[in-house]
Formats: sequence, structure tokens, C-alpha cells
Amino acid sequence: MDLEILRRLKENIAKVMIGNERTTELLLTSLLARGHVLLEDVPGTGKTVLAKSLAKSLEGKFGRVQFTPDLLPSDVTGLNYYDAGKGKFIFQEGPVFCNILLADEINRATPKTQSSLLECMAENQVTIDGVTRALETVFFVVATQNPVENLGTFPLPEAQMDRFLMRISMEEMTKSQELAMAERFMRQEPLAGLGSVCTKEEIAALQKQCQEIYIHGDLLDYMIEIVRATRRHEKAEYGVSPRGTLAFIRAAQGFAMVGGRDYVIPEDIKSIAVPVLSHRIGLAAAAGRTKGEEALIEEILNTVPVPTEEWKKH
Repeated sequence: MDLEILRRLKENIAKVMIGNERTTELLLTSLLARGHVLLEDVPGTGKTVLAKSLAKSLEGKFGRVQFTPDLLPSDVTGLNYYDAGKGKFIFQEGPVFCNILLADEINRATPKTQSSLLECMAENQVTIDGVTRALETVFFVVATQNPVENLGTFPLPEAQMDRFLMRISMEEMTKSQELAMAERFMRQEPLAGLGSVCTKEEIAALQKQCQEIYIHGDLLDYMIEIVRATRRHEKAEYGVSPRGTLAFIRAAQGFAMVGGRDYVIPEDIKSIAVPVLSHRIGLAAAAGRTKGEEALIEEILNTVPVPTEEWKKH
């Protein structure tokens, strides 16, 4: 594993972001695991800045869509238009034809426009007017939404939520961190001068290596038991889907890789369980949804026995 690339990415993002080390690690985990991230937090916490910092650190194409109620699916995926001069239809690529896509305030668009991302995120391709076009090999969506404000928003349906490998929030700053942020941004704009530290080809190579991260059979059984516990929990209307099981496994491999190991340990699984699983379950009572979902996963982690073993590959 070329861990030097991951070290450079973390250090480069840290030139802009103060604190949020865990959030950055989870973001990189999702990138390595070929997943996508939903950054859910109130405005002004640095969600967009974090996404832009990652995009600038990677030598690739960055796309951004500001989701609004009047946004059309073609504004996201692209469209065919008639070129009178050439006498034929020409395809104009949408913002999804990139390496890192920032879907800002995704819940402000209508369900029809939200669903335009389903095929992109699940299959790495776009089908327009019967023609399927492949997206970039490294394609990573970072979507943001405000969980507090409901006016003028359209909650993401379960099918869309299930496409995100993780749902994560920004970390609360300490006073010293907020002071350091104020001093840093008072005199300069760190994001403007941020340069790339790796290529998309290097990320693609890391993504292949991530699939080879070893998971002991007992740990795999432990993960399956956690997932199955979400389906039979009395507070859950429905539990984690089989797609969620695979996402859980990929995320554990990615988190182990970000941690500098070629094998998964129980702490990796516990660290990513809430961000990977909580948005894939439905509670019988809708009140306090996000916090309730996270609490349920924490409860399951506290009840499912953790296996003890030597986790390295023999």
C-alpha cells in the first residue's frame, strides 16, 4: 500500500480545515471504498470547504451542482441539443462528468432531479435518450444538506439514501481550534492557494488495493450479526439492506487502509458502523429521526459480542 499518498492528502486538507480529523478520515475512507458521502450539518460548519479541499488535493476534474427546486435532471446529467450549423444533435456533458462532484444542498431539488443521480452513483454511468455513457473511473459524490431546515426541501427517499456509503457530520470545534481558524482565514484564503498532491490514477490504484484488505472470518461474521440485528430490532421498521452489508464491508476495508493497516480490526468496524448503517434503517417513530437511528446502531454495537482473535492474515 502506498500510504504516502494518503498522508499527503490528509496534510493538504489540514492546510484549510482545522480540526475535523475524523471527518476527513471518513471522507477518505469512502473515496477508497468507491462510495459516496452525505455531509449533513447546519450551514456554516465547513461542509463545502471540506469537499472543495479534497477536490483541489486531487489532480482531476471537479464538478458542482447547486440544487434548487427549479433544477432539471438535464442540468445534472447533460442533454442533447440540435446544432443547426452541423445539422445534427450534439451531447453536452453535465456536471456529473467529473471526478469529484459536490451536490450542494441536495434536498432542495425535487425528487425527479434527485433521482437523476441514482444511476450515476450506483453504476458509474448515465443513460440519456437511450444512450449510456460511462463516467470517470474515479467518481466521488459529496452531497450536503441541512438537517434542521425543512421549508422548501424534499427529504431524500430511502433508495437515494442507500446510495450513500456514509452519512457524516462536521465535528464541533474547540475554542482554540476556532481561534486558529479565525487567525488563518483573517489574513488569507487558504483554499485559493491549495494545490493537488496526487493524481486520479493514484487514487484508482488505491481503490483496487482497498479491495484486498483482509477481513478475518470471525470479524465478517461479527459484521453480519450487527446488520441482522438492525432487521429484528423492535424499534426498527426496516433494517439494513444487503447493499448496506456490502457497503459496511467496503467501508471497514477503507478505514483500515486509512489507518495504515492491510487488515481490519474490531475498532475499524465500530468506528464506521454509525456513519455507514444509521441512514439505512427506518424507525417506527419518525420523531428525532437522525439521532434515533444513530442511537439504535450504538445500542446494537453494545449488545453484539466482539470476537477476540489475531486479525492479521496468516
